[in-house]
Amino acid sequence: MEIVRDIKAMRQRCADLRQAGRSLAFVPTMGYLHKGHLALLEEGRSRGDVLILSIFVNPTQFGAGEDFGTYPRDFERDADLARKAGTDLLFAPGGDDIYPGGFATTVSVSGLTETLCGRSRPGHFAGVTTVVAKLFNIVQPHLALFGRKDFQQLTIIRRMVRDLDMGIKVIGLPTVRDSDGLAMSSRNVHLPPGERRQARAIPQSLLLAVAKAKAGERDPQRLINAVRERISREPDAEIDYVQICHDRTLQDVETVDSRSVLLLAVRIGDTRLIDNHYLLEEVWTDEA
Repeated sequence: MEIVRDIKAMRQRCADLRQAGRSLAFVPTMGYLHKGHLALLEEGRSRGDVLILSIFVNPTQFGAGEDFGTYPRDFERDADLARKAGTDLLFAPGGDDIYPGGFATTVSVSGLTETLCGRSRPGHFAGVTTVVAKLFNIVQPHLALFGRKDFQQLTIIRRMVRDLDMGIKVIGLPTVRDSDGLAMSSRNVHLPPGERRQARAIPQSLLLAVAKAKAGERDPQRLINAVRERISREPDAEIDYVQICHDRTLQDVETVDSRSVLLLAVRIGDTRLIDNHYLLEEVWTDEA
């Protein structure tokens, strides 16, 4: 595995590979890799000739008072995991390289970013789309892989790629869960055992709603109420939002159907966790 930190060197390395007819599969991350990231790398390894991973904790997607300073970091551990997963190129730029002095450009996607996490984390998605657009411009991948745990983020990135004719196939892979059902997340490391037990209410509430929907419940508010009731039993749980949205527009639905996704954000103690689940049959495709 080759580790590249310089942007110009990375751009040239990727351009040479493309010129040689190699297909580039790209997995952008903020590091502290877990099984969800490794699943993305495994899929990328199977789909592309060259597997590329980036690690960059992006400061512009963290708001004031959020956990940028405490976000888990362990580059040597990540590099070892990436190497074992068959990564060919590990791109690890510095903050001053991605955002040099005088940097003044923002890429934003309207319509999908004002709801859900965008409502409670203003500016977050502009930070995400700006850094992803920049990484895409540097790497110029043929395909990029993301986890569907970050459903809103994935939907926004796909819209950006379509709108700007980037010519990249964006692939969303199913959420990888731990043995207790909790979605894999780098932030899970912040949960002490007692809070970890309480966090199980999140996947349990999703499955409760799915069961009710498959049993015939089509009223989104009743399903939302059931989810809220389950999570609210936990003493350290603070609900940010619970919404049922159309999977492409992210607008609230009036009646649950096959394109309805339940999305939620919950703070357990000091740790903010997000999760989602289709309520009926899953309809996700790479072309959706």
